[in-house]
Amino acid sequence: MRLFAGLFAFLFLAITIPPGEAASSSLPVNVWSGEPTKPQNGLPDGHYALYRDDGQTVAAWYGSPTRRYRHGILGDAIEAGSLHVAVKNGSTYELTLPENEVFEDRTPRIMDLDGDGAVEIITIRAYLDAGASVAIFGLRDGRLVELAATAPIGIPNRWLNIAGIADYAGRGKPQIAYVETPHIGGTLYFVEWQGRSLAPIASVAGFSNHKIGAREQALSADLDFNGDGKTDIVVPSNDRRTLRVIGLRNGRAEELHRATFRSPVKSAKRSGNSSSTGCVQMLLEDRKVAEVCPSG
Repeated sequence: MRLFAGLFAFLFLAITIPPGEAASSSLPVNVWSGEPTKPQNGLPDGHYALYRDDGQTVAAWYGSPTRRYRHGILGDAIEAGSLHVAVKNGSTYELTLPENEVFEDRTPRIMDLDGDGAVEIITIRAYLDAGASVAIFGLRDGRLVELAATAPIGIPNRWLNIAGIADYAGRGKPQIAYVETPHIGGTLYFVEWQGRSLAPIASVAGFSNHKIGAREQALSADLDFNGDGKTDIVVPSNDRRTLRVIGLRNGRAEELHRATFRSPVKSAKRSGNSSSTGCVQMLLEDRKVAEVCPSG
């Protein structure tokens, strides 16, 4: 019985206290140059995220592939069990999730959300018994730790997809836009990091920024539609045949414009999301290009 109790205590600590410790960074040189590179021991369809600003260069990626969450919303049932962050000419950090969680995502996002010069890692984390949430991680006191998260959707096999990260509200700091349940009547939410929470700012229904089973997650883009100096976001409708332009005005989400096409949206156009005039371009499933331009 004493041996069993000791083993249980060890497993409990291993599950609830992620490593998060630093190790010497040894990423390939081509990662830091931005060349497409598959992360070692990463997801089969994963990539490195790279951040360069204010003299610092940071990479982030998902690791520890696992089949413990058999949802398969991104084309297979292989999700990530760990998050990794490396600082160029510095250290590498790792955070391992408990056994009842995964990163149901392909590539993390890196941004300085509070303007303090330290970057945060924005992820999609799913609970095996409660579905997906937005979770933010960062480096604190030499460890990679969780900083804030939205509540999970509340039902297993329910997902969300991040649509954008920008100062949509004009508050001088970024908000995170995401579509909850994009395959079954999606709602576009805007949340802002405030202390230990991601506080809701606004929401509006009727969106889908992902095709079920597809690996492509980039079906949205930012632009200043009406020239007021604030960032707006372009997100497809539920059937992905209409591009809707949404802006935040006085704490409310407002539709500023919509454009409908014969074919559903497939992805953001890779050869530059925006033209020189500030237009957003999207590829459609019929291989044509849809374009939404500022009204002015």
